[in-house]
Amino acid sequence: MRITDIQVYRVDLPLKEGQYNWSGGKSVSVFDSTIVRVGTDAGLVGYGESCPLGPVYLASHAGGVRAGLAELAPHLIGADPTQLGVLNQLMDARLKGHPHVKSPLDVACWDISGQAAGVPVCSLLGGRFGAEVVLYRAISKDSPENMAAKVDGYRAEGYTRFQLKVGDDPDLDIERIRAAAARLRPGDRLVADANTGWLQHEALRVIQGVRDIDVYIEQPCLSYEECLAVRAHCHHPFVLDEVINDTPTLLRAVSERAMDVVNLKISKFGGLTRTRLARDLCVELGVAMTIEDTWGGDIVTAAIAHLAHSTPEALRFTSTDFNSYGTVSMADGAPQRVNGRMAAAVIPGLGVRPRAEVLGPPVLSFH
Repeated sequence: MRITDIQVYRVDLPLKEGQYNWSGGKSVSVFDSTIVRVGTDAGLVGYGESCPLGPVYLASHAGGVRAGLAELAPHLIGADPTQLGVLNQLMDARLKGHPHVKSPLDVACWDISGQAAGVPVCSLLGGRFGAEVVLYRAISKDSPENMAAKVDGYRAEGYTRFQLKVGDDPDLDIERIRAAAARLRPGDRLVADANTGWLQHEALRVIQGVRDIDVYIEQPCLSYEECLAVRAHCHHPFVLDEVINDTPTLLRAVSERAMDVVNLKISKFGGLTRTRLARDLCVELGVAMTIEDTWGGDIVTAAIAHLAHSTPEALRFTSTDFNSYGTVSMADGAPQRVNGRMAAAVIPGLGVRPRAEVLGPPVLSFH
């Protein structure tokens, strides 16, 4: 089987709640998502998606995804999409770095591989553990009262995992965490995600200020070394995210006991191939994981669901359903949240069927 063409589309994903706010005054109201369609001489077609969380979250942005695809995609014409190791080596040889560019191509080829094998992608990734994947809900940065009220509102939708966006003034963040924690019920989990927003001394103040609260502390500071220093003084379960973007850093963090949970974002690692490697290392080393991505719509959510569903439940801390945050649905067959949970498709491949009227005409095309 050979790749015969690659089409690239751009879709805006407005938020239902109007705006998504996190540390440092960062905010997004419409996400710019890039969708890749990979065609083959066997008639099979696969889809992938890359959607950075705006231009100020990581070293990636939506325009850069498409610019990178213009550089990389022509070199993949004629390659075998089912030879995923070879494909990733080829991508690395033709474009250094830029994992968020490679991710939708890699995911689209997993979609094709599942279809060719006649099985859902999760079967190729390791199998299907359990019937459902438990989801978290991110709570955009707001007043303590409003954030606490959203815990109740999202629980009514079935969520039991709540991720507070903090990383602001330490005193205000302490109030936010305490207000939200007061709304928790047995079985709920609360994560205070600073998204690198605190300085080291601020993180230590917050940790001391919520010492009696049952809360996970996520990515308090910008650098790995700062987070490690904070971790040494933290009695709460500790989560790393933004600083874990490859397997060498993951292994370092495990060896230095820098975290209790790690967030694995598919596009940060460059697709399902390398995120599966990180996932399998975590399984072997006993590290719990949140399986997710930076952002996205139906296709990203499908990829998350397949990787999460193929992860042993005991080590699956949580995942997310980005397609429930937006007002635009780009594909049929994508996982849908039911009582705070979702499930990967059972048909071959990712199980999604993009809507041509939503994708519109391609912005880039390669043959």
